[in-house]
Amino acid sequence: MDIELASLAGRARIHAALGDPARLAIVDALTLGDASPGEIAHTLDMPTNLVAHHVKVLTEAGLVLRGRSEGDRRRTYLRLQPAALAVLTPAPLADVGRVVFVCTHNSARSQLAAALWKRRTHRAAASAGTKPAARVHPRAIAVAHRHDLALNPTGTAHVSDVVRDDDLVIAVCDNAHEDLTGQVRPQLHWSVPDPVRVDTDAAFEAAYADLADRVDRLAPAITP
Repeated sequence: MDIELASLAGRARIHAALGDPARLAIVDALTLGDASPGEIAHTLDMPTNLVAHHVKVLTEAGLVLRGRSEGDRRRTYLRLQPAALAVLTPAPLADVGRVVFVCTHNSARSQLAAALWKRRTHRAAASAGTKPAARVHPRAIAVAHRHDLALNPTGTAHVSDVVRDDDLVIAVCDNAHEDLTGQVRPQLHWSVPDPVRVDTDAAFEAAYADLADRVDRLAPAITP
């Protein structure tokens, strides 16, 4: 926990350092190359004393390093530390095997999410429902077909028959998230509106887009 708190504190300092437009402009200026404080002041049309203040804040946050020129030793160059920016994202999820997506009827959102995860990551995935329907919703099959995803029309299942102890369980609907309070509990919750309630192609397209975006965001956070 102490390590986690330290990490959060460090990330908070970096966020605070980037919370000023002038400091963010300095970081932008250093993204592709190094520069002296005087060059930064000229590029950004900023007083040198103000640049010195902002560089001090960025340095203390671990975002910028100072180094002496190998030519004119009186000159200092500033260098961005990309690793400091990388820690702004939360720590990745480790020891994740299979991902199981759960909704109420296992007829639309969880099916689409599992298919999207398999295509995006080429890793194992499954889907299940708390009250599974007899078949996958026809509009879910149609939207999957439009996006080159394959869904089994009769491939629905109950969570108790699918979820294993080492699975990462993601509830992709509010009801499933709230109903699963026993042994099977979601580690993540995606509040994706139920397209079946509206029952239009547009609603299913919106659910697909929402799930695809969430899958793209989660995938980099899962360590191989």
